[in-house]
Amino acid sequence: MKQKLIKGLSIKKLFEHKRTMALIAIMLPLALLFLYVILRSGPLSPILVTETKVTQANISPALFGIGTVEARYRYKVGPTVPGRVKQLHVDIGDEVQEGQLLGTMNPVDLEQRLQAQQSALMRAKAQLKEAETRYQFAQDQFERYDKLLTVSSISEEQFAVKQQELRIAEAGFAAAKQELLRQQAEQKGLQAQQDHLNLISPVGGIVVSRNAEPGTTVVAGQSVLEIINPSDIWLNVRFDQIHATGLNTGLKAHIKLRSKSNQELLGEIYRVEPIADAVTEEFLAKIIFDDLPDPLPSIGELAEVTIELESLAASTVIPNAALKRIDGVLGVWKIVDGDLEYAPVSIGATDLDGLVEIKSGISLGDSVVLHSEKGLAPNSRIKVVESLIGGDK
Repeated sequence: MKQKLIKGLSIKKLFEHKRTMALIAIMLPLALLFLYVILRSGPLSPILVTETKVTQANISPALFGIGTVEARYRYKVGPTVPGRVKQLHVDIGDEVQEGQLLGTMNPVDLEQRLQAQQSALMRAKAQLKEAETRYQFAQDQFERYDKLLTVSSISEEQFAVKQQELRIAEAGFAAAKQELLRQQAEQKGLQAQQDHLNLISPVGGIVVSRNAEPGTTVVAGQSVLEIINPSDIWLNVRFDQIHATGLNTGLKAHIKLRSKSNQELLGEIYRVEPIADAVTEEFLAKIIFDDLPDPLPSIGELAEVTIELESLAASTVIPNAALKRIDGVLGVWKIVDGDLEYAPVSIGATDLDGLVEIKSGISLGDSVVLHSEKGLAPNSRIKVVESLIGGDK
């Protein structure tokens, strides 16, 4: 009986052992498959990248920028005194000539001021006449008393009184003349203001803005009309500071307006602005047309500008897409024995084919990451593929 019990327990243990082994045989491949999936397509999978070699080539540097059409001068025409717009003879888009009457203004209180000034001027003339009469009378009295003093008919005190009266009358006469001059000057000033109520074009050009309509009250100096001279049209263009090496006055420019993208216009750099944009890290340049387009482009229209520079000798180059900026430092991800290493670089000229001159940081023949399917870090696992499209096929 005891032997049968021991034999039954042995068979049971053997059966349980076989079942455990079978379970292990099933779970182990599943675990290995799960680990393989995690390492190949999960968060621990390597990042797919494409690589490129640092090569040597001749590049033809070119700068590309986006600009807007602007007018060098915008002439704002308005009154020099407060008034109400009476009439405007021109509208937006009209061509005007220098000295042409563009419109007229109704003064707010200029007519009343002119009447008051006219009264003040007449009063100043009357005061001058009165002062002149007093001065003439005082002078006659002084001459008569001078003769009487000579024959000792009057005392010296009486003569001194007449002499003092003459001086007072003379000063009053001089003050009256100055007051008349002041009133005349004020009248001329008011008349000039009245003349300025006529809106006159300072140049020949095109009306581009009409800022007030008849009946609108405007203050002194407020713009009613704006005029530009078509010959003053130029482009205000922005260039990336990193690639703007060699940007100078006089370089030829190839211009494509957004409204005429199939037509290339020629121009040249008129001026590189001495103050750059520190926020966008761009240089500003003014570019003039060799021949103004017909019809003229609208103010504010965008334009694409290409500046061709002199070709450089053969130099170390990489595609521009390989450059990355990490923590404000420009560099590339260099592949060393399958691992990543971030290498800061110093760049030079660039061309429109996307090649960038490398001055320092990497050497000829080094492998660098061109594209990656996600952001990289120094400890990232990578897998080099021919193309990111389709993975590692």
